[in-house]
Amino acid sequence: MGKLTFRRKKKSVPPTLPPPPPAIEAAVVTTSKASAKKKAVGSRLWMRMDRLGQSELIECDKSVIIKRVSIPARDLRILGPIFSHSSSILAREKAMIVNLEFIRAIVTAEEVLLLDPLRQEVLPFVDQLRRQLPQKTSQDNEMQSATAGEWLAAPETADGLQDELPFEFQVLEIALEVVCTYLDSSVAELERDAYPALDELAISVSTKNLEQVRSLKSNLTRLLAQVRDEIEHLLDDNEDMAQLYLTRKWIQNQQAESLDPASNSIVPGAPNLRRLNSARSGSLVSNYLNDQDVEDLEMLLEAYFMQLDGTRNKILSVREYIDDTEDYVNIQLDNQRNELIQLQLTLTSASFAIAVETGLAGIFGMNIPCTLYNIDGIFGEVVGLMTAVCVVLFVLVLGYARWKKLIGS
Repeated sequence: MGKLTFRRKKKSVPPTLPPPPPAIEAAVVTTSKASAKKKAVGSRLWMRMDRLGQSELIECDKSVIIKRVSIPARDLRILGPIFSHSSSILAREKAMIVNLEFIRAIVTAEEVLLLDPLRQEVLPFVDQLRRQLPQKTSQDNEMQSATAGEWLAAPETADGLQDELPFEFQVLEIALEVVCTYLDSSVAELERDAYPALDELAISVSTKNLEQVRSLKSNLTRLLAQVRDEIEHLLDDNEDMAQLYLTRKWIQNQQAESLDPASNSIVPGAPNLRRLNSARSGSLVSNYLNDQDVEDLEMLLEAYFMQLDGTRNKILSVREYIDDTEDYVNIQLDNQRNELIQLQLTLTSASFAIAVETGLAGIFGMNIPCTLYNIDGIFGEVVGLMTAVCVVLFVLVLGYARWKKLIGS
């Protein structure tokens, strides 16, 4: 037999590719960085909260929000930084866009999408949503029907239909409450800082005091009546208010989809519909089904309109006090300016009299032959006479100025 030999088999090494050129490698790195940066810039932080109070933080771009709430892309610009200082409440087919001071949200009949929920100013609004929405929803669920089409009796309350507001109006009410509280505290702080600064300005006009008053006026302009004007605009237009009833439109769509051709009847698919056990038994149904009924929203907006109107009156009182202080300071400055003008006129008259005496002295100082030069002791008399003439001239000029009321007595 031949000898057995063992040979170690060489491993096949895959061919190594040459490294890419530096230009291509740099282009790939730049492209990846640009795409990551574009993704980071396009995505924004939102908080989604449903009617049960369950919330989550999501980070998504505009396309996701547009697809979720079915709004035009231009409506998201209202929630952008360009319109951050303008207040607006807009109604769309399936959503309501709310931009009130620092609260920027999109509300539907089932959920609310809140932009930048971690901002310091927005946190009170988030806390109010988490506290109140589950409570109100639980009150509604206690009266819901066990089966579709069944109606439960709800006890009357002193607030009437206040507890029966749809989800979007509950969110709007909380937003208005938070904004009104913020404006009240801001106006109170402004009043606390304004009156001492204005009193100090009335005593002493300085650059520091003027800068403080300028800052106060800019804060007044920022706080003055933007939210109030938007609510007033809604109250003047019933059609715009009717478009804000998102739950009503959602119920109508559900009823249109649940139409039974055989029995030609509509099966109610809305969980919030219930019948009241009183003379107002049909009022709630009409509130949801009557397109022209805007009483609930009108009462809600009127309550906060009155509160904002009171805040606006406080702002106007501070602004009026600022205007009065400015008028007083201007009067002081005008008085000082008049005193300076009078002093200038007096000094100008004295300069004119002295100039006359100086001119006469210059004439006598020339080398012109004159017989007065040969009289002994006449120098003092001539100087005294010229001084007397100049004094009389000065008194005449001042008398003429007072006669014309150019200077005070």
